[in-house]
Amino acid sequence: MKKSDNRKKSSCTVDEQLMALADEKLAAFNAKLIPEAELSHFIGVRTPDLRALARELAGTPVAEKFLAELPHELFEEDQLHAFLISLEKDYDTCVQKVCEFLPYIDNWATCDQMNPKVFGKKANREALLKQIRIWMKSKKTYEVRFAIRMLMCHFLDEDFDPKYLQMVAKIHSEEYYVNMMIAWYFATALAKQYDATVPLLETKVLSRWVQNKTIRKACESYRVSDSQKEYLRKLKK
Repeated sequence: MKKSDNRKKSSCTVDEQLMALADEKLAAFNAKLIPEAELSHFIGVRTPDLRALARELAGTPVAEKFLAELPHELFEEDQLHAFLISLEKDYDTCVQKVCEFLPYIDNWATCDQMNPKVFGKKANREALLKQIRIWMKSKKTYEVRFAIRMLMCHFLDEDFDPKYLQMVAKIHSEEYYVNMMIAWYFATALAKQYDATVPLLETKVLSRWVQNKTIRKACESYRVSDSQKEYLRKLKK
């Protein structure tokens, strides 16, 4: 790209840059995937384009101004916001921005797309776990969903502790998107920490819906052996 093109692009507002990438057909398609939002909230910008725009804007005054403009009107603005936060390199700043943004998230896609890289650093594990516990106590659907997802992403491998399974098992919700994430968490736990996780399903402390959805998702995973799948099917409620 020529330098003149860069200057022209940098002079555009974020909204103008998003509109330049809009696709009406994609907007209609995305709206069907997220029925809780009105069609008018979608303009149809592809995820790779949103990620590219986030990388271009990250750390600039334009980005900081955009991040302060909450709530946003468009789904794509929320997606861009999530991608910008995910690129934040300072842990404390990142947590602050996540906490500011989470109350405004109103759909599973934006919640699940936000995955800060700095959360993956070993040095931040203890602080992240404390913050996850705080988010789990929230009454807001997507704060709880995000908390469970972060526990799934960062605490099912070398930092795993069986007590984390109990943290999630104690969450009782009527919200579909919370229960779906609980099932996703336990299905992933079965794939990564089978011996520690299967006793929880054997005691059947999970709700019928979550237990059965967990087993179904685990049986769809290539990381769970055929013999394990056969046994899990016997644990359906």
